[in-house]
Amino acid sequence: MLNGSLLQKLVERQNAQSRRTPAINYGVYYKNTLVALCHALEDSILESDCNPVMIAAFQQGKWYLQEADRYGEIADKAQNIVILAAPNSSFRDHPTSQKANVELVSLDKDDPVAQEWHLLILSPGYTAMVLCQELSDADYGKAGVPEVDLERKFYGFWTFEPELVLTAVELAIEHIQPLQPDLAQSLQARVAEIDSQLLHNKTADVAQVSKDLNPIVSRVVRYLSDCHEGLGQAIDAPVFTHQPELERNIVSNKLQAFLRMAQLIDLTDLQNPHAASEVSSLCEAFAQILDLPSWQVKRLRLAGLLHRIDYLPQHEPNLGEISAESRNSALSCPLYPGRQALRMMPQLKAIAQIITHQSEYWDGSGTPGGLSYDEIPLECRILGLLVEFQRRLNQSTQEICHSEALSQALSDCQAASGQRWDPKLVEMLTLLVMALQQGMTLPREAFKLRSGLWLLNPEQNPDLFPRQAANPSATTA
Repeated sequence: MLNGSLLQKLVERQNAQSRRTPAINYGVYYKNTLVALCHALEDSILESDCNPVMIAAFQQGKWYLQEADRYGEIADKAQNIVILAAPNSSFRDHPTSQKANVELVSLDKDDPVAQEWHLLILSPGYTAMVLCQELSDADYGKAGVPEVDLERKFYGFWTFEPELVLTAVELAIEHIQPLQPDLAQSLQARVAEIDSQLLHNKTADVAQVSKDLNPIVSRVVRYLSDCHEGLGQAIDAPVFTHQPELERNIVSNKLQAFLRMAQLIDLTDLQNPHAASEVSSLCEAFAQILDLPSWQVKRLRLAGLLHRIDYLPQHEPNLGEISAESRNSALSCPLYPGRQALRMMPQLKAIAQIITHQSEYWDGSGTPGGLSYDEIPLECRILGLLVEFQRRLNQSTQEICHSEALSQALSDCQAASGQRWDPKLVEMLTLLVMALQQGMTLPREAFKLRSGLWLLNPEQNPDLFPRQAANPSATTA
């Protein structure tokens, strides 16, 4: 990392904190990926009333000029926009630069921030950040710096996490302070107001966080998909020398968008802040007990991480309210936004189906399809059981010791065996609990967003409901 860069300062600030914070997941991003990602995050401002403070670092003024018209539209929806860049000709002449809430901060060419690409969006209702710095000539190695601009590489990360975004904005203001003191002072006042509102929002309803993020994540995935489809299609498109790597980078970031959303849902849920990682670990252990093939283990792990993508309040449904019409349309399901967004990625269609049908009951009285017995795909049965087990275990652990909590959670699941749960899977859960009580531990890994691509295995990602493939009129879950 560049000495004195915002990325380095953020890492140092995080490492100096006494309390544990989620690990920063770094990655290498191609410029074309970052362009699509930033456009999606910026355009989410246009579709909301969040009125944010936005700080962007463009390296050079010429890159800002390419985006200046878009930034003029965003300025009409933002409280403040601050552009940091080493100035080029016409840097200050564009009409957007003349708007009262748009400020340009000129950087020296040897300023480390002039080698970085930042987008910081801070508001009480919407936070997002891209924080990267360009690879050096030495980092590129023998291949050298790419000739095609969109193949340039950047090292860093992106996130929706409010605390990280707030810290990065504060560091950016510190960097602006000696350059434009008055601007820094006004930004500090505005950020202090947002900070107080963010503290209040820590008690926000988790379901609302999911609802707010769904359209943003969907936009990120859609923009990245458009970027993916556009590689090399235009007549005047550049000839990419690393097209397979570019495509993998785009797919990886689409998956990261969902994982980052799931991570933020967990962080917001103060009562059960490790649900996704714990369910994912349980799924892996359970799949190994059942000796499932590796591709199915991967699917279960990923479904565990994403199982709260549409966070719904836990409640015991009134099974008598399920209509006969619902039972007869087994593969129809409510169009929950998060699960629909997952279907935008072909590689995640099966994951969406697993998550959607985790609430089916063994006796056919569940939702959304009223499936019963072996009609319910195995992964759906496993995920539903382990989600409920983890939830009950988390509740019990807050009141009694861990060993007793394991017994209590297992007992609750056993009570619904044959009605809600597959009896054979409850027997397997009993074996797993015995192992845990005898000292077996499950790794509660933090979200490893950068390495999540290995969980996608399109060669072995069959539809859970292949019998529906021949019926194009069916609404499959």
